[in-house]
Parts: sequence; C-alpha cells; structure tokens
Amino acid sequence: RRDQTVTWLGLDYFFDYGLPNVFFHVTTAYAILRHNGVPVGKRDFLGV
Repeated sequence: RRDQTVTWLGLDYFFDYGLPNVFFHVTTAYAILRHNGVPVGKRDFLGV
C-alpha cells in the first residue's frame, strides 16, 4: 500500500531488487541488439 513505509537493508535491496533489475535490462538490450542484426556475442553480454 502507498501509505506504508518499507525499510530495506542495503544488501537486501541490492540482491532482491537491484541486481535482478540490472540483469533484466542488460538481457533485454542484448536481445534487442541481436534482433536488429547487431553482431554481439556471448563475450559482449558478459562484458569481457
């Protein structure tokens, strides 16, 4: 509910919300690039 306050510890927020959110957006960007013919591969996805 909007009238309630949620208190998160930093690591809990990071592992429960932050990291999954980053992986979602990175994976979606990778899929869009591949769909549009950009030659990206696994190394690009992994950042190496």
